[in-house]
Parts: sequence; structure tokens; C-alpha cells
Amino acid sequence: MKGFRISPSMAVVAVLVILTLLGAWRYDGFIGTYNVQTVLRYNSMFALVALGMCFVIMTGGIDLSVGSVAAFSSVVAAHLSGYGLLPGLAGGVAAGLFAGLINSLLITRLKILPFIATLATMLAASGTALLLANNQSVSVSYDTYFTNLGQGDLLSFMRPEWVDADDVGIFGSTLGFILSFPTPAFIALAAYIAGAIVINHTAFGRHVLAVGGGAEASRLMGLPVDRTIFWVYIISGGMAGMAGVILASQFGAGQPIEGVGWELFAIASVVVGGTLLTGGNGSIGGTLAGALLLGIIFTILNFENGMGWISLSAYWQSVVRGLFLFVVVVLQAKLSRAAKVA
Repeated sequence: MKGFRISPSMAVVAVLVILTLLGAWRYDGFIGTYNVQTVLRYNSMFALVALGMCFVIMTGGIDLSVGSVAAFSSVVAAHLSGYGLLPGLAGGVAAGLFAGLINSLLITRLKILPFIATLATMLAASGTALLLANNQSVSVSYDTYFTNLGQGDLLSFMRPEWVDADDVGIFGSTLGFILSFPTPAFIALAAYIAGAIVINHTAFGRHVLAVGGGAEASRLMGLPVDRTIFWVYIISGGMAGMAGVILASQFGAGQPIEGVGWELFAIASVVVGGTLLTGGNGSIGGTLAGALLLGIIFTILNFENGMGWISLSAYWQSVVRGLFLFVVVVLQAKLSRAAKVA
């Protein structure tokens, strides 16, 4: 009988749980309602971008444009926010889908390598965002409900008057927390559920994994390789567009210079979550766990700074997160090799 094997995704979830418990033991308020909601609200943007990147990497591709596309979409959404929530939302997502369409056409029609194609789109999206914003932040309209998308709680209007999120009773704090779950986190959760269904239970999902396993072999099998690649970059653009809408809504302004490094965060989340950069396999749930893990690391570093024991600048925090990511990736590689040997 073979021994118990831990998949890379399970390992990431285990590390996430351990770090959360460590934070709860060491820092007051770490698992309090306010901090949990803040972490979920802020990291929902990165989780959405990582989801789109996961689809791309499963095919063996890469999308370097997601950060700039999110910034571009945030500017478009901010400009349209004065017309209401739906125009701002639709405009921002449409901007992301358009960028994804450009990537798709460059890769599938002009046969340009994904690295080069998405790099060109990254530069174009960044420049367009700066032009539309006149090289400054674009304030959103507070006369509409647009800001509720990023700053609000989806079910807060259903909260009974007797529920207080700060109560200690099971019917107080627990119900209050559920009913005040951040809207961006609901959006990200719904996107991940849909993504998991697509990958695990649809023909398109099987095509994505098959193309990543070998594009030429998939063509010989009669699979629609170009169509599959076309749609994964559309998905990536749409997820980046949604993240841009949340960015503008959450911070009250379109941010043309935001999004720098988001593509690296997305790639890191995907790889840490158990998806190989070579494509052919992947885990939607693992990607979500990877995004949350990186977010928890960032939160722990902030709490540690607040205690005064250490004083890490933003630069040193990046170094620490990078080193931690390196350790996790090395462990993931060892677990993957051990699984193959077994």
C-alpha cells in the first residue's frame, strides 16, 4: 500500500492554515472581523488576476499585461462611474476584455509568442491609461452607487438591527460577519467557483489542460487549440478588467500607475498553488490558496512592524516575501518529484 502523499495544493493550504494560526496566536485582532474583512477585500483584486493567469498558464502561456490592463480598466471605470454602477462596471470589464482580445489575436492569428505579445499589450495599456487619466488619478463619482462595489458589503442591507459584528455570541459576531462579507470577496469567490466548474466539468476545461500538455499533440487529436488559447486570454483580460473596476471602486479613483508587479503576484499565486509553468495541469483552488497565502504574509509583516520588534520597510518586506515564495516553490517541486517517483 502506497504511503500518504500530499499534493502541492494541499501543502499550500496547510501552510496557509499554519500561518493563520500563528498570526492569531501572536497578534491581537489578527482574526478579528475588521482585519479578516480588510484582507479579503484588498486581496480579492489579486485573486481575480491570478485566476485569469491560472487559465493562461495551464495552456503553457503567460500574460504579462494583467497589471497594466487592471490599471487601464480602473481609469475607464472611473470615467464612466458618473453614469452609475452598471456603466462603470461594464466599461471597466469591457476594457479588460478588449485588451484580452488584442492578446488573443496577436498570439493565435499573428503567431507571436505570448511573452512578446503580452509585453506589447502591457506597454500599450499602460500608456493608454496615462493618456486617459492625463497622468493623474481619476476620481470616481460618489453620487452613484459605484463605490459600493469595492467598499460595500453585499448583504449589509439584510443585516438585522439586533446583529452587532462586535458581539461575542454565536448569533451576534458570526452572523454579523457573514452578513458583512465584503462585496469584492463575493465576486472573487463566485469567479473561482465558476472557474473550478469550467476546468473540472466542461470540454473547454479539458481542452485547456490538453493544450498545455502538448499543443501539437492536441492538434493531431483534432482539438481546437487556437480557439482554446484565444479564449483563455479573453478570460485573463476579463479578470484583470474586473480587478481594475474593484480597484477604482475600492480606492475612490482610477489609478493609471497602479498594477505594477501584479503580473508577478499572479504568477506567484498560480505557481505556489500547484500549477506548473509548463502547463498541462493546475488547480483553481490551489491558486486561490496561493493568493491568500501571499496576502497573509503581507499582513503578518505589517502586524510585526506594528509591534515594534522589527521595522521592515516596503523594500525589505518584498525581500522577505520573495524568500518565502522561493522556499514554498522549492518545497512544491520536491513534493511533485516525490509524487512522480511514488
